[in-house]
Amino acid sequence: MFTVALQVVGRPELAADAVQQAFVQAWRAASSYSAESDIAPWLFTITRRAAIDAWRKERRHVVVDPPEELADLATDGPSLERSWEAWQIRKALDELPVDERAVVRLAYVEGLTHSETADRLGIPIGTVKSRTYRAHRRLSELLAHLAPYNNERGGERLDGQ
Repeated sequence: MFTVALQVVGRPELAADAVQQAFVQAWRAASSYSAESDIAPWLFTITRRAAIDAWRKERRHVVVDPPEELADLATDGPSLERSWEAWQIRKALDELPVDERAVVRLAYVEGLTHSETADRLGIPIGTVKSRTYRAHRRLSELLAHLAPYNNERGGERLDGQ
């Protein structure tokens, strides 16, 4: 079980926590286990899911040093260009339909996965994916005018080209 968890999370201490959580979950779900079946696949599945959950939880709480350009913004304040870009992005987000804006907010502001977004909104995961796709297309169109400016500063275009 530890090996399965370690393959998912990549860190021994996090893998150990995931295995412990997997044992707790297995204990709670013991009544659903069929004695005629091999126990290993059942335990490995629980362990894998517990490791994925642990990895996602850890990923949300990782503190990362900001890139230099963001650190400069914090000390020098935003430039006029950056303020204008932020305003353009806010404006584009406000132009999205409410359902698309909701999935973008949950994915990029709250950091939820597609399945977590689906659970939160009470909609199928396929609907989340299609709304996300449509939102990305709309934002790419609405923010296309920023792409040449962004390229001058060495950034990527919003449409990925």
